[in-house]
Amino acid sequence: MQLLAFDTATPATTVALLCADEKLLTRRHEPGSGERPGHVSELLPLALALLDEAGIGFAQLDRIAVGVGPGTFTGLRIGVATARALAHAHDLPLVGVSTLRALAAGAAESAGDAPAVLAVLDARRGEAFAAAWAGRETLLAAAALTPAALADAAAALPAGTPAVGDGAVRFRTVLEAAGAAVPPDDSAAHRVEAAVLARLAAGMEPEASDAVLPAYLRLPDAELALRARRTDQP
Repeated sequence: MQLLAFDTATPATTVALLCADEKLLTRRHEPGSGERPGHVSELLPLALALLDEAGIGFAQLDRIAVGVGPGTFTGLRIGVATARALAHAHDLPLVGVSTLRALAAGAAESAGDAPAVLAVLDARRGEAFAAAWAGRETLLAAAALTPAALADAAAALPAGTPAVGDGAVRFRTVLEAAGAAVPPDDSAAHRVEAAVLARLAAGMEPEASDAVLPAYLRLPDAELALRARRTDQP
């Protein structure tokens, strides 16, 4: 199977190509301090660079996979819209993969005998997107949680459960107090990797491209602000 996978749910743009010989090629763009995410400018060039490296075109792909979040609203819109457009233009099956699931699966690969993994992404507004798995079993369904709710969720998991992702770094104190184990801030376990997403997608059933939608989990800031203005109006 030859599969192009990418995720833009976090500030990083991560792209991977699973080749027919099961070799994985990867590219990644990480914005520098103070820089805006480069999803618009980096996603397609990174994908094309991988295809060029492998010596193939879109016509030789078997499917496309995209991280559907949760994550940043703008990043998710760009990633999912690009995946759907490519799938439609090249008549390719499309697979949507939970970004939290990919994060947890990547950490599980390196954690070895950890009984479970808690994936946590920074949701801004003082909240976190979180979900947990023990192998293929879902222990915590994806949700937007306050720090208190995140602590309760972590406390319900086996002691020492690894908590990974930029949200785990942000809420390290809360998570560690609840019994979770958070790797060092610079650990690769905190990064969403398209290579993991590609491996997951290879074993999933494709969907109609129109059925692959971002998993926002909550309303965008703009919508919340609009509702607040309407509520304040006499």
